[in-house]
Amino acid sequence: MSGPGAYAPSHGDNALQQPSPVARKWREHVRVWWREIDKGLLFLVLALMALGTVAVAAAAPAASEQLARRGIEVGEFYYLRQHLMFQMAGIIGMIGVSMLDRDSARRLGIVAFAGFLFLLFLVPLIGVEKNGAKRWLEFGMSLQPSEFLKPGFAIVLAWILSWRLRDQNLPVLTFATAIMALIGGLLMLQPNLGAAILFGGIWFVLVLLAGVSIQRIGLLIGGGLISLTAAYFLYDNARYRIDSFLGGGTAFDQVDLAQRTLLAGGWTGSGLWLGIRKMNLPEAHTDYIFSVIGEEFGLLTCGLIVLLYLAIVGRALMRLIDEDNLFALLAGAGLVAQIGGQAFINILVNLQLFPSKGMTLPLVSYGGSSTLAVCFTVGLLLAITRRNPFLERESSGLKDVFERSKSNTGEARP
Repeated sequence: MSGPGAYAPSHGDNALQQPSPVARKWREHVRVWWREIDKGLLFLVLALMALGTVAVAAAAPAASEQLARRGIEVGEFYYLRQHLMFQMAGIIGMIGVSMLDRDSARRLGIVAFAGFLFLLFLVPLIGVEKNGAKRWLEFGMSLQPSEFLKPGFAIVLAWILSWRLRDQNLPVLTFATAIMALIGGLLMLQPNLGAAILFGGIWFVLVLLAGVSIQRIGLLIGGGLISLTAAYFLYDNARYRIDSFLGGGTAFDQVDLAQRTLLAGGWTGSGLWLGIRKMNLPEAHTDYIFSVIGEEFGLLTCGLIVLLYLAIVGRALMRLIDEDNLFALLAGAGLVAQIGGQAFINILVNLQLFPSKGMTLPLVSYGGSSTLAVCFTVGLLLAITRRNPFLERESSGLKDVFERSKSNTGEARP
């Protein structure tokens, strides 16, 4: 019963003036997300993706021409249209994942790891072979499980290594190393040496940050060198690429063609769609898109892209400087190591400073699985690094990790 002077709105007034509880809850969720998200990191990622769209537009005619030589006719900008579709789906997924809280992001990463590890087991059995490697599954569209496994791998390793806070005697290093060995073996069955190296790099960064002693780090490095040596002698594909790289290559090698294309545009480039060398460059829209950028937009634009990657890595690490949650610290470091490491390897290949690895340039190259997987990675990184700006940190994050590592030098670790 309304009191004197109280206004009791009619049912129609309520419907018009009062937002539904669901809409009110959703708007509040978005406000909290926007307050806690690293907006600088999100802006850098979107800026790099925008440059990637222009780069794919530049490389699309060359990729279409390569298909036409094999008797497959597609439109000149077929790859650009496909890339825009994958980018839009990737951005929507990235924003959706970034809205998760930290615990939900961890659970999603673990589920993704389990699911795509299972699919990785299927690749040697029912996978599709392309360019001499069996890395893809066909489910109406090509899917490369290793691309989606990377962020799940970083999350699971961070989760396992963070168990040390509960019990110092848990053999977390043994668990992490066993998982790395399993994935490395499955990747070499494809073979996919480049992905195995990247997974190994993520594993090494997380183990290092977890506080492993200097002696054990030396043993791990030695084990890695032994594995690379074994790959050289046991896998023809790896041996051919390493020999071509060390021997200087020829004018017909992919890496040599990539370097020539990269330098053809000088400092300012030949201009959009005016590049010539890109037409003879295999995988111009994926593995060697950095060279296409060099020819059409110049070395200055290539330098800008390198700076954007450095800014993304630096921004994420600055976010982790005072992170007081060990899982979040390790997971964030692992995810940014994945993005930065993949970009670093791709750029070195294009500069003829590293053997060809068949690895895309994250957030820039054309790709279905790779584009969606990198956006998923960024979404997890944004979710993991979310924080309430009004809460003070209780520790010094990365600074504490390095201080513990320094004080524990020479001690045995689990």
